[in-house]
Amino acid sequence: MLKDITIGQFFPGKSVVHKLDPRMKIILTALYIALLFTASNLYGLLVGVVFLIIVIPVSQIPMKMVLKGLKPIIPIIIFTTVLNLFFITGGETLVHWWIFKITSNGIKTTVFMIVRIICLIAGTSLLTYTTSPITLTDAIERLLSPLKKIKVPVHELAMMMTIALRFIPTLIEETDKIMAAQKARGADIESGGLMKRAKALVPILIPLFVSAFRRAEELALAMECRCYHGGEGRTRLKQLKTAPRDYIAFVITLIFLGLVITVNILF
Repeated sequence: MLKDITIGQFFPGKSVVHKLDPRMKIILTALYIALLFTASNLYGLLVGVVFLIIVIPVSQIPMKMVLKGLKPIIPIIIFTTVLNLFFITGGETLVHWWIFKITSNGIKTTVFMIVRIICLIAGTSLLTYTTSPITLTDAIERLLSPLKKIKVPVHELAMMMTIALRFIPTLIEETDKIMAAQKARGADIESGGLMKRAKALVPILIPLFVSAFRRAEELALAMECRCYHGGEGRTRLKQLKTAPRDYIAFVITLIFLGLVITVNILF
C-alpha cells in the first residue's frame, strides 16, 4: 500500500501539460476543483470526468500510475460509501433490512461522492506529476507575492510547502524499508487486534522520526553551506513566462466550467 502512494512525485516529460507555466497549472487546478464542487448532479460531474479523461493522455502520464495513486484512498471511498448508502433517505426504498435502508437517493449520492473524490485526487495529482518541486516553489511564491506588502514571508511559506510535498515519497520509501527490516527481525505487524497493531507501530515510528529529523538537519546544513538566506535578493536561473498555450488551456478550462454551470441550470 505504501508503494502505491505517488503524492509529491514528479515524472519528467515533454507533454503540453509539462510545458505549461506552473502558475497557470496551479490556477487551472483550482478551477478544476471549483468545477467539481460546482457540479450539483451526475451530469455536471460527467463533464469533469470527460475533462480528466482528455487531460491525462495529453499529459502523457500512464493511466496505470494514476490508478495506482488512487489505491490509498480506497478506505476513504469505502467509508463514504457506507455512510451515504445507509444513512441517506428519500426516494424509492430498494432494500430494507432491520434498521438499514438503501434508497435510490442513497445510491445516487454514493455514486456522486465516489466519482467526485476520484476525480479530485486524480486531477490534483497531475499538478505534482507534471511539475518539478523547484518550479512549483517559484510558482507558489509568485502567486502569493502580493502578500509581501503586508509582511507575509511568502518565500519561506512556499519553500516549506514544497519541501513537505517533496519529502512525502522519501518518507514513504523510508517507512517501507523500516517495515521490511522489522519483519526480517521477526516483528509481527499485520496480525492481531487494533491495540496489538498500534503497539507494533512503535518500532516503526521511532526510527522513522529519527530518520526524518536527520534528513531535515542534513538539508538545513546543505542550505546553510550554500549561503541560503531566504528569498530576498534571490535570483533565478529560469524565469517563469506565459505562452499562448497557457491562455488556451485557461480558456478551455473555463469552457468546461461554463458547461458544468449550464448543466446545473438545465438539470
